Amino acid sequence: MKTILIPFFALLLSINSLAQKPDKEKIKALKVAHITEQLDLTAKEAQAFWPVYNANQEVHYKLRHNKVRNRLEELSCSDSETIITETEAKELLEKISKIEDTKYKTEKDYYQKLSSILSSTKILKLKFAEYSFRSKMIKEFKSRHKGEKSKK
Repeated sequence: MKTILIPFFALLLSINSLAQKPDKEKIKALKVAHITEQLDLTAKEAQAFWPVYNANQEVHYKLRHNKVRNRLEELSCSDSETIITETEAKELLEKISKIEDTKYKTEKDYYQKLSSILSSTKILKLKFAEYSFRSKMIKEFKSRHKGEKSKK
């Protein structure tokens, strides 16, 4: 029985992980299209902008998905406050502080790089485009989620 179930569950897990990647790629493509439309970049601006933008996105992704976050998620899932010692808590707070400092420095460097490529008004349009894209995605998620609830 186990020899039948193990490959079956492995197949289900692999299908699930494959299904998530195209969604991420689709969302990324939608975001690129949205930003491109909002900023109305020239060919020269686009050629210089996208490598800087993508590198910044990668850095932020790595900062968001790290061991500290994993540890915080573990703690939030636990019912007991005794899972972490005071020393461990201080170390965790120190790491969080360093990550926040890195985020700030990264963002400052990013805006300096962008200012050599885009005008200040286009940088503000970029911030608004990212915000509006996020809002659209949240609205879309909520509307789909409401649809699923009403079907149940």
